[in-house]
Amino acid sequence: MASEAFAVIYADEGLVVLDKPAGLLSVPGRGADKQDCLSTRAQQHYADALVVHRLDMATSGLMLMARGKKTQQVLSRAFASRLVHKKYVALVHGRLAAPPEYRGTINLPIAVDWPNRPRRVIQTEGGKASITRWRVLPGADAQHTRVELEPVTGRSHQLRVHMLAMGHPIVGDRLYCLGPAETQTGRLLLHATEIAFIHPVTYQAMHFTSAPDF
Repeated sequence: MASEAFAVIYADEGLVVLDKPAGLLSVPGRGADKQDCLSTRAQQHYADALVVHRLDMATSGLMLMARGKKTQQVLSRAFASRLVHKKYVALVHGRLAAPPEYRGTINLPIAVDWPNRPRRVIQTEGGKASITRWRVLPGADAQHTRVELEPVTGRSHQLRVHMLAMGHPIVGDRLYCLGPAETQTGRLLLHATEIAFIHPVTYQAMHFTSAPDF
């Protein structure tokens, strides 16, 4: 469980933008030991803060919460309509084979791996349509590639499953990449670095960024 406190990036009467540390749940889980989470911590400061999306426990970075039921409904519809744009930074294993422009799109359907939940798998028949845009970033080494990932859809574990399917799992992913290096990293090297949307109250364009610590 993450011991460090979350950071408030922005707050007003309609919403709160938070920076979640890796290792902290987004919402409460099952069991008394899984009640500490970002939403509960945020509600200690903003009693009307409500969840509109989640980050995996292992993922760090920007998370948006609505203030009040009305704005929660508006923002939830915006997420469902793909009007909220998010970008992530990840460090992946191996040198990513890239076309000349060093970017591409992954279009592979994802389904729950029922015998091995909570894992997900690529499944052509019965899987949900899942699209991720990727772009190579500077700052890699001979064994790794730094990438920007933009999920067009929002499936659970989408970025982790898509990078694994490309043969470049995210460093520190103990759920999908079971090599010895994963236990040495200490955390999943995946960070929600950008979020952009239209404010549900003022209708202004909002854009926030957070730099990863890896």
